[in-house]
Amino acid sequence: MAKQKAPTKPVADYSEAEAAEEMARLADAVAYHNYLYHSQDDPQISDAEFDALLKRNSEFEAAFPHLIRSNSPSTQVGAATARHFAKRRHALPMLSLDNAFGDGELNEFDARIHRFLNLPAHTPLAYSVEPKIDGLSVSLRYEDGRLAYGLTRGDGNEGEDITANLRHLSDIPQKLTGCSLAVMEIRGEVYMTRQDFLALNKTQEAAGDKVFANPRNAAAGSLRQKDASITADRPLRFFAHGSGEVSDTSAFTTHSAFLAACKTWGLPINPWAKTCANIAEAIAHYQAILVARPEFAYDIDGVVYKLDRQDYQARLGHVSRAPRWAIAHKFPAEQAETRLVDIGIQVGRTGALTPVARLDPVTVGGVVVANATLHNEDYIAEKDIRVGDLVVVQRAGDVIPQVVSVNLKKRPKAAKPFTYPDRCPVCGAAAMREADEAVRRCSGQMTCAAQIIEGLRHFVSRNAFDIDGFGDKQVQQLHQGGVVKEAADIFATDKIKAWLANKPGWAETSITNLVTAIENRRRIPLDRLIYALGIRQVGQATALLLARHFASMEAFVATASNASTDATAKNALTSIDQIGDGVALDIIRFFNTPRNRQALDRLLKAITILPPPEVASQDSAIAGKTLVFTGSLARMSRAEAKARSEALGAKVSSSVSAKTDLVVVGADAGSKAKKASELGVATMDEDGWLKLLDKVE
Repeated sequence: MAKQKAPTKPVADYSEAEAAEEMARLADAVAYHNYLYHSQDDPQISDAEFDALLKRNSEFEAAFPHLIRSNSPSTQVGAATARHFAKRRHALPMLSLDNAFGDGELNEFDARIHRFLNLPAHTPLAYSVEPKIDGLSVSLRYEDGRLAYGLTRGDGNEGEDITANLRHLSDIPQKLTGCSLAVMEIRGEVYMTRQDFLALNKTQEAAGDKVFANPRNAAAGSLRQKDASITADRPLRFFAHGSGEVSDTSAFTTHSAFLAACKTWGLPINPWAKTCANIAEAIAHYQAILVARPEFAYDIDGVVYKLDRQDYQARLGHVSRAPRWAIAHKFPAEQAETRLVDIGIQVGRTGALTPVARLDPVTVGGVVVANATLHNEDYIAEKDIRVGDLVVVQRAGDVIPQVVSVNLKKRPKAAKPFTYPDRCPVCGAAAMREADEAVRRCSGQMTCAAQIIEGLRHFVSRNAFDIDGFGDKQVQQLHQGGVVKEAADIFATDKIKAWLANKPGWAETSITNLVTAIENRRRIPLDRLIYALGIRQVGQATALLLARHFASMEAFVATASNASTDATAKNALTSIDQIGDGVALDIIRFFNTPRNRQALDRLLKAITILPPPEVASQDSAIAGKTLVFTGSLARMSRAEAKARSEALGAKVSSSVSAKTDLVVVGADAGSKAKKASELGVATMDEDGWLKLLDKVE
């Protein structure tokens, strides 16, 4: 996959269709680069470039909340675990962090916390601030003070058990001095200093072994060795920076108190960690770290701010992949000038023709950039980008790698405007552009090999069916061989096994492993199945919303199929919180396309669908109930009320219907309270709601 890039065109200027396309592209890029970074220790873009992808997606989600996808940065943490380590679930998820790139975003982060907690804007909030180490995240579980096991982040829910390797790090004590807690999970970063990195690479090169691209890769590769003795020989260090499960949640009232306890227990914490009285002091400490950064012995890529009070942290909770109470303030972008040598066209699974800038490779802050996505033909025209131009490439910012500008003073005389193709470069079908879209799409659809292959890649990808060993190479080979033409064919394992038996590069063991991996995915949670179908604008988060709302594929398909002619069915989609008209329309189109329904029917005969996460196990009194909030609440914000409801398994809707179970009525309630009364739906005031929470939590 080419390194991703998006336009500088303001998000507010996008149509809904354009926004959906951009969010889909960003989602795919994040999943791909997460896999390379966390599972392969082989990133192809810099952290700054990856962060810019996250930032761009967040801007779209803020402007188009009804289009929120789940394979976007707002829902992904890490990547699937590698296959040569045993897997173990985290007691509490290891979340990632949202990013900020300027003081304005930090002030808005602070204001957002005030609003969520229903605090007056002038209320001071203390933050714990420390450098963001560029290393490998791990979780150490201590039981009665002794190290029980240690895990990598993995996909945030399940990590690799690397206990044997972690025991060789001198910074990680086998027993915590003076810790009386039955369970204490310590989260932190394993890293390597730049000096040790250079020395290791010199040794590797002399021995003819692999050299590492940067200290982070060296640390990750060293820690994830099958042979723990190799890890023991590597100069790895550790900083503690957070907690996971704690047997006594009252042990610490603040994050700074937790860090102080780590120090007494014998765990290293970063010397630049500081508690700041308010967001202004936190930003000032960021500036101090930025100035001192060149003198650090290790790499950092920003500064982390955490709300210090842990009771506030608990109330704020998290959204998908990231806590609401913490944020990473990333360092400024870097730029370089290089030559644009060509513009290529890639065809995605939705048929979108995406232009890709081919660049003379240029190093920007230590990362080699050779490709950049040009987004669409309007972007090329707007920038007047021509083959042969000298362009300024930026590593971070709105998009990355981003062509910021063209050096018109040095434009070659032979440079000509780029002519956008009106036919698909893969199948030759007409490439059409709708009036309200900036994207040109191949009209070949299921006759276009590129779209079919990209759809199959999406189906087997980490966040969909997650079939081990079924990657791009296998998709290409099996599709070109005529064995896998659609998703259902993947589960025709006897046919696949027979076809691969005579193919070069496929031994009996590798065939057995692939077939076993496929068979292991015949049972799939409903949300993963919905995401795997590749419906436009339906990412992981949206798929999970749909799965939890409908609870079965039959109910979802029936509603979506009837929604084109039945207003009640359409309302059943659009009344789901965060599902807008645009998303609903794409869902309806998908299920009213005969070839999609036929392919789905064939697939459903080959698999077993499981309940989505948390639905089957949630036993609170409001689990599975549909709630609506109306009016203003006095003792908590609407956002906090919604978050707490969903954490207890409830569904929160934006409109009242006969299927609504409860309407919580705040001050100045309007038409929703009236409609609830007309429909006979139960209502409750804020005090009653809080008493109900006390009963179910």
